[in-house]
Amino acid sequence: MSPNVDELIRKMHDLEEELEVEYHNRRAQFDFTINEKRVRFAEEVARQQRRLKTGLFRYILEARLLNVISAPLIYLGFVPFIVLDLYLFLYQSICFPIYGIHKVKRSDYLVFDREDLQYLNIIEKFNCFYCSYGNGLAALVREIGARTEQYWCPIKHARRIRDAHSRYPRFFEFGDAETYGKGLERIRNALRATSKNNSGSTTGSIDGK
Repeated sequence: MSPNVDELIRKMHDLEEELEVEYHNRRAQFDFTINEKRVRFAEEVARQQRRLKTGLFRYILEARLLNVISAPLIYLGFVPFIVLDLYLFLYQSICFPIYGIHKVKRSDYLVFDREDLQYLNIIEKFNCFYCSYGNGLAALVREIGARTEQYWCPIKHARRIRDAHSRYPRFFEFGDAETYGKGLERIRNALRATSKNNSGSTTGSIDGK
């Protein structure tokens, strides 16, 4: 790993931290607190939200016909989602301890808090639950897959790939057989040493340079 790449990765992490601070500052204006995973708004804010809620009857009446027709196909995704969720649980429970890899914490990726929004009716809350589950599960798959790839095949592709996961920049260069042979165990040890957090960062450089 070249010093320039290490420096760029550090800058990316710094920018992510700055972005998280900005998100936090924006959230503060809506005056809510989080207690035991439940969101509580100030009473005045909650009243304003309830005033802006679209009633269930009106919501159904104003819905686009094509949206209603396509809804069953969308919700059918629950079946593969649940099967995938179960598979990920079994895979992590069996394989990750064998490899010495920390398990990915499911609750860090599957977050269900939009039900506390007073301006959503029951259908909108259900839709938000569905989207949270599907996209959270996709993020969970991505991190589990990234850790698996770092253990078994930490090699970059010859072609550029879109939106690579956070571990990818530290992988071995495509075609660098010598570094791969000498450094594979180092990158596996870096993975084992990774703390249980969301950053996905590894400890040190994978090639020892």
